[in-house]
Amino acid sequence: MARTDRIRVHPRADGDPVPDVLGMRLAHRAMLRDAHRLTDLAERLAAAPATDGGHADAVAGYVRDWADSVHHHHSAEDDVLWPVLAASAGPHVDLTELSDDHAALDPALDRLRAAADAFRARPGEDTATALAVELGELRDTLTEHIGDEEASVLPVIERHVSVADWAAVEARIRRRARLSFEAPRVLAVATGEERATIEREGGLVLRLLLAVLVPPFRRRERVVFSGRSS
Repeated sequence: MARTDRIRVHPRADGDPVPDVLGMRLAHRAMLRDAHRLTDLAERLAAAPATDGGHADAVAGYVRDWADSVHHHHSAEDDVLWPVLAASAGPHVDLTELSDDHAALDPALDRLRAAADAFRARPGEDTATALAVELGELRDTLTEHIGDEEASVLPVIERHVSVADWAAVEARIRRRARLSFEAPRVLAVATGEERATIEREGGLVLRLLLAVLVPPFRRRERVVFSGRSS
């Protein structure tokens, strides 16, 4: 048995249960949803530059939180998931291109944060346009990257990673996440059946947590994406 990032790896044997990768799929779905709707929002703000300071502050804050979420996701893959995949799948997985994509994301996220700060400080056509450009480039990059990742990594997880190891990976990643931002966004992209699965597996504690986290997040979304405070 190999030890990697303090997770003791037990490669999956033929006939063992298959890990459920729904959480990873939902995280990707939520990330792309925000990539598209934030780009659309910035383009609308650039076309009709009459944003007040309060709305600009709300938009910039959300963009920054989303950038941090993207960074959390890919750094958690680098630090936690990739070592487990390498130990479990060995020559059956090549993570080089995906890791190179991750390395290119951080400078792009830094540019996005800078554009968000500029829009917050001076809301107007020029800063909204610059924000839209950075968001659009990230949207396109993430769409391609996530497509590649789901096509190449998820089958490897299902074929080579044990259920216990996958549970350890997900637990480690959750501990690094900001649940007040992540949980409501994941719930929003889940189908009814997927939500029922999440709530059944999470039990009463998760349902109570969502009851606390979701309403204020939905109010925040209304301010960001519609400019309305109620």
